[in-house]
Amino acid sequence: MSDDNNQPFFNIQRIYLKDMSLEQPNSPGIFLEQEMPSVEVEVDVKADRLAESVFEVLVTGTVTAKIADKVGFLIEAKQAGIFDIRNIPAEQIDPLVGIACPTILFPYLRSNIADAITRAGFPPIHLAEINFQALYEQRIAQLASAQEGAANGATH
Repeated sequence: MSDDNNQPFFNIQRIYLKDMSLEQPNSPGIFLEQEMPSVEVEVDVKADRLAESVFEVLVTGTVTAKIADKVGFLIEAKQAGIFDIRNIPAEQIDPLVGIACPTILFPYLRSNIADAITRAGFPPIHLAEINFQALYEQRIAQLASAQEGAANGATH
């Protein structure tokens, strides 16, 4: 008979919009422009351990739309989730928090940003899917090279 208390456990406790800001510095004039805007998108992931097995994961999306050199809008949204992760090997927790959790949160972030952009009077912008595994691997590689550089700088 196995003990269920040692079974791997992953649970979403809550998903919530932690913060959102929208700026339209050139409204209403920007609505008269006929040119298509250029759009820049940045996404970042952060995680905090709230308790031994509880993590808050935050996916931040920043979208900036410009027409010529004028900002049409700038929106930043922070989509968060609280995840209960237990009985998972320590080496698997970081990838779980850095890949699986943001993958769960991203559709909520994308929806909130698209809704805010539409409510601001602009045509909807739907963020493309993001490969959080590739982002995670890129971050790990950057950390490794930074640590390697620090270690080489510390040699006698």
